[in-house]
Amino acid sequence: MLDALTIAVSAAALALAAWCGLAAYRDQPTKDWHFIGMAVVTVLALAQLVTGIVQLARGLEADEGSVIFVAYLIGALAAIPAAGFLSLAERTRWGSVTVAAGAVVLAVLEVRLYDIWKA
Repeated sequence: MLDALTIAVSAAALALAAWCGLAAYRDQPTKDWHFIGMAVVTVLALAQLVTGIVQLARGLEADEGSVIFVAYLIGALAAIPAAGFLSLAERTRWGSVTVAAGAVVLAVLEVRLYDIWKA
């Protein structure tokens, strides 16, 4: 899989986590700009999912197995939208905390995806 894409998703996720963490520190809920940031990170995760599936279709194999690799790719794609929907239900600072936590989870999933692909 492309290392540059994994780094890009991780960096974007950590930037989103810091941004939403700052909003939570300032006692602010998620705002429209945060949702645009979530969309950017989600598009990067979608690109990673497509790239990973294409790599598998070309005959490359993940070191720890294709099923777990695809499961982690799907989980990485779902992390930010799930946190975004939860933040809509909680329109306080805790909504921002939820998105920040979801972004950190995505960054950790990216590290694990890297390990699964190149163990």
